[in-house]
Amino acid sequence: MLRKQTYLYLFCLICISYISPGQNSIKKTDSIQLISLKTHFEAGSKIVLRFSSLGKNNPVLYCSHNYGSTLIKPNIKSPTVLSYEIPSHLSNKSGMINWSLSSNNSSISGQLKIRPKTKVHRMETYLGPPSIEAGGRDFTMLVVIPTDNLDNPLKPETPVLVKHQFLANETSTEIKTDQLIAFKNIFSPNISGRMILSSESFGKNSKEYDVNIVPAIPTNFTISVKRNHGYADGNQITSFITSIIKDSLGNTVSDGTYVSFFIRNKKQAILKTSGTTILGVATAKMIHPDQEAYWTIKAYIQGISESNTIAIKYTQVITDFDIQFSTNNRTITVGPLTSFMDQMIPDGLHVHLVLLKGKKEIGIITKTSKDGFVKFNLAPGIYKKDTYNFQIRAAGITKNRQAKKIW
Repeated sequence: MLRKQTYLYLFCLICISYISPGQNSIKKTDSIQLISLKTHFEAGSKIVLRFSSLGKNNPVLYCSHNYGSTLIKPNIKSPTVLSYEIPSHLSNKSGMINWSLSSNNSSISGQLKIRPKTKVHRMETYLGPPSIEAGGRDFTMLVVIPTDNLDNPLKPETPVLVKHQFLANETSTEIKTDQLIAFKNIFSPNISGRMILSSESFGKNSKEYDVNIVPAIPTNFTISVKRNHGYADGNQITSFITSIIKDSLGNTVSDGTYVSFFIRNKKQAILKTSGTTILGVATAKMIHPDQEAYWTIKAYIQGISESNTIAIKYTQVITDFDIQFSTNNRTITVGPLTSFMDQMIPDGLHVHLVLLKGKKEIGIITKTSKDGFVKFNLAPGIYKKDTYNFQIRAAGITKNRQAKKIW
């Protein structure tokens, strides 16, 4: 029995020896304590954390924020109080600050929440796209970020008033911020024009923004022709004119819409001219052919819409012309070239002279008419003395002169 009591006594002594160091450790851990109780602050406020300390060390405070981390040295007010002032580059920004203070044998940590100010200083606004298509399917997005004077976005659920004006209508819609921003999709009306937008929050207004409501895809249209006469004189201008091109909602298409006109002649060759719209109408021009022609014309807005097909005819005006050779046949004069009232053809008609040796073409010269005549000169350095066949082409007429000797 005495031996059991002795063993029990020894066991108690061992337990006491283990408990005593633990009590000393707790006292050391509790040697740093937070005195400041406030954890929520407004941005721009002076934030000071105070701690009581029984130790002789002056540890630095570690602070972590979205804008970075820093170490702060203490301001010792008394031997038992440590004060740490949060720098302004952290205290001016809303969000969470995580702090931690550690000495040799103890540590303590916590969080501070910094909220933005409640007064709006600036309305940060974004709008896009700047142009949308009429018809109610396309839209632009207005994004608004109300901020305080320290550039902090205001708290969630901050009301923002979106105002827009179009033609005679003015409307206002209230939205609220979420995840720092407020946004609204603004769909297009059925009429083209210009819409004006702005926003307001707590009496602070943004600047004015505008959105162009452009016409939708053009629909099919018609074309017509305008010309002074229908003669193939190679000089006058024929104009091709569209009707007023509109979209499916009746809006006139935007100025500058590109319209291509394709012209097919009797030989199935294709000519092309083009024009851009002004007040919905596009006009293109083409010079008259210099010989009888039959044209079919069709216009396109590439990949979008097309016109009807029209046909026009040009009447031949030059039915014959004279050819005169000089004494040595080195100068060939073609003309007079007369038009539909027997007047001289306007300057600029193309006349071609082809020289052949037998059936082999050895040269071609092209000139334009001047005062109703064209004169060709065969240089001795190019065309040697010999016998040639001559072919003259003008206004769709071809004339041949055989076995002409030049010297």
